[in-house]
Amino acid sequence: QVQLVESGGGLVQAGGSLRLSCAASGSIFSINRMGWYRQAPGKQRELVATITSSGSTNYPDSMKGRFTISRDNAKNTVILQMNSLKPEDTAVYFCYAEISADSTYRWYAWWGQGTQVTVSS
Repeated sequence: QVQLVESGGGLVQAGGSLRLSCAASGSIFSINRMGWYRQAPGKQRELVATITSSGSTNYPDSMKGRFTISRDNAKNTVILQMNSLKPEDTAVYFCYAEISADSTYRWYAWWGQGTQVTVSS
């Protein structure tokens, strides 16, 4: 079993910043991609950012410039730094990781429980 535990969500005013952290633990041999998705009320879950084990990042165009993803491979942790937040960034943010439990490198997707981010105007 694997656990992804997120932290760092909360309430912030528009223009402010938040830093989300997600730590993976459990039966982990290797982690491929890690990332963040978000889901606002009444909307589909959408990609925020992903990062590979070598540090290559991917952002949708709508997320570029304000959000920065990073990771600490030694700590199995992924970070999302969010700046210049807007009310439309309000959502539940979910951590994501592709994890292999052994040297077969069979990757399985794991999700965190989500952390609420609320941006007030």
